[in-house]
Amino acid sequence: MKVIVKMRERVVSAMTLVLFLAAIVVFNRIFPPALNMAVALVSVLGVYEIILALGLARNLVLLIPSLLFAVAFPFLETALARGIAYFAYTVVIFGALIFNHAVITFREVGVIYSMCLLIPTALETLVRLRELGGPHGMFYALIGIFSAWISDVGGYLAGSLFGRHKLCPSISPKKTVEGVAGSFALNIASMLLFGFVFQAIYYAEGVRVSYLSLFLIGLFGTVLSILGDLSFSLIKRSCHIKDFSEIIPGHGGILDRFDSVIFEAPFVYLLVQFLPIIK
Repeated sequence: MKVIVKMRERVVSAMTLVLFLAAIVVFNRIFPPALNMAVALVSVLGVYEIILALGLARNLVLLIPSLLFAVAFPFLETALARGIAYFAYTVVIFGALIFNHAVITFREVGVIYSMCLLIPTALETLVRLRELGGPHGMFYALIGIFSAWISDVGGYLAGSLFGRHKLCPSISPKKTVEGVAGSFALNIASMLLFGFVFQAIYYAEGVRVSYLSLFLIGLFGTVLSILGDLSFSLIKRSCHIKDFSEIIPGHGGILDRFDSVIFEAPFVYLLVQFLPIIK
């Protein structure tokens, strides 16, 4: 019974996230900042979850600059603006360490600093993907998200049904070799299917999809998705927590849902620079 309830929660939460993304796609043409706002929301919640997990949410000299950086970064359009934000955050956070070294450790600052740089800058590549794709930019951005999520789904389903051999029990006890195989199979097949459907819809406009790009995203993206999942599982173990939060029923926190996207989206952005998905 508990398994059924948990599965129901996961399905409802997953559908809510999909509808949330669908709304962003629908409003993209009339209100492009919707994607920036969504990325900023996920970034600031993710950074807050990390700080909360470390037990430092009451340390305002670390919390406030980190949240401001996370929420602002997805709206910065130029490399100069992003560089200034990075420099200002670095100065402020290490200035806080110097002036509060009696109560703040370098370990705490180092973890928060690295995570606050990783989460917003990685997720911000979804905005860059949208811009890179031109009139079909949201398709690029959605590939950057769904290629990570579908890998997770494939691993969860195959692991639940056929999982026998543990992949790395000391980090993530539920991950199995069979789950990894399911991640590869479902992700690669889904990326190729997405490309086929997209080309069929826009065929009259002369759109041609690169199945090689989509195959590579499914293949190497699965590896990076698993790497992201395991990396944040290791962070959770070091913080002695099961989930970063319970904001998404059945899934845990924002980082429990977007950990793989943090590693996947930058890879997709780099790959399509050389092998565009749409020709």
